[in-house]
Amino acid sequence: MPAADQPSTPPVLTIEGARATVRLNRPAQHNRIEPDDLRVLMDHFSAAAADPAVRVLVLTGTGRTFCAGYDIGALARGRVPVGGADSPPLFGDVVDRLEDLTLPTIVALNGGVFGGGTDLALACDFRIGVEGARMFMPAARLGLQYYTTGQRRYVERLGLGAAKRLFLAGETLDAQAMRDIGYLDEIVPAEGLEARVDGLVGQLAVGSPRAIVGMKRTLNSIARGTLDRAAADAAYAQSIQSADAAEGVRAWHEKRPPNFTGN
Repeated sequence: MPAADQPSTPPVLTIEGARATVRLNRPAQHNRIEPDDLRVLMDHFSAAAADPAVRVLVLTGTGRTFCAGYDIGALARGRVPVGGADSPPLFGDVVDRLEDLTLPTIVALNGGVFGGGTDLALACDFRIGVEGARMFMPAARLGLQYYTTGQRRYVERLGLGAAKRLFLAGETLDAQAMRDIGYLDEIVPAEGLEARVDGLVGQLAVGSPRAIVGMKRTLNSIARGTLDRAAADAAYAQSIQSADAAEGVRAWHEKRPPNFTGN
């Protein structure tokens, strides 16, 4: 069905077993993020994190574009959230929430990614994109200074040079260039995207949720330069005494899949 004929809705959450999927669902508008979508995304992320059966969150889009970023028309009309309990969350707050989820996160980049959509994808732990994908950050051309946590994420994950190419020079990168700077972990044919993401979901879902949560937290804090070494060492020591560690050792010796409970 052509994108123009597909229904456009706020982001959709589905949960199937250990996998939660958040799908951007405005294909006719290239999956732009509208002001009211911000609260929906925040609620979806929280619902997935609160479900004890969910081990992995996948973020993707409907159609041939992953995300065109925040609705520029809303910016022109002055519909910019200002934060606070009675207003939608800030776009940057939504992306920060995604980055800080305890769940491992995968973005299935089904097409091009632009503006704030680039940061939404960058906040995920793993990024798998299709051949032919492109990215572009138009902040400078729009006269906007991008929010601070987004710039921080670019520098931490891609390096200062790549961040300047994208933010200051406004370069458009193809899939291979995205791979070269570390934005994409893998490039796959469009028809192979779902299978590859399913495979990675399976790899992540069999790990100890306790260990994955702890290591994700530590790795992110190392990247940010905010590591609390004493807290990280204490978490490591506790993990050795955990039920998951005991089960993992037993399963290893018995040559069977472990049955982790997160304890």
